[in-house]
Amino acid sequence: MELFEIVDENDRVIGTARRSECHGNPALIHRAVHVLVVNQKGDLLLQKRSARKDIQPGKWDTSVGGHLEIGESYRDAAVREMHEELGLTGLPLTFLYTSRIRNAIESENIATFLTRYDGEVTWNEHEITEVRFWTVTEIDAVLGCGVFTPNFEEEWAMFREFRRRYVTERASGPGLCAGDSFPDLVRGID
Repeated sequence: MELFEIVDENDRVIGTARRSECHGNPALIHRAVHVLVVNQKGDLLLQKRSARKDIQPGKWDTSVGGHLEIGESYRDAAVREMHEELGLTGLPLTFLYTSRIRNAIESENIATFLTRYDGEVTWNEHEITEVRFWTVTEIDAVLGCGVFTPNFEEEWAMFREFRRRYVTERASGPGLCAGDSFPDLVRGID
């Protein structure tokens, strides 16, 4: 039985609930992480959710997404989920922003991180049926057509706004700083 920490609107833990209770009861706010994986060209890695997933099966989604385990930090969850879903380890993560997803199915407080990776990906075939890098143009061309999860479309809008507000001085593609320092990030991801 998978348990999630239930939090209040200020992200303070107020209890626990089973995963099955959280997915279907939007009053039970729980925590999740997203990791956006970009390559040197600025393309974004997306995963196609397995048909076995309980929410949004068969749709393209954020590079990495998962729930926090009890007592786990957002950063530790991001590292764990990146390894579990894509087999990626040892990559620097840059924290980008927090967000809240509220819909008829669930309520999540999310921390989003960014990393860069250009190698091969060995994904978890139980959770994911395919991964590939998408260009900004490819993503924008199919927004609103049911190809992506609604959560990814919200994430994409937040990421685009983040990039608009924090343009890098660098002209040669995206750059990352290790750890928590602010990224020299996004001119090449346009």
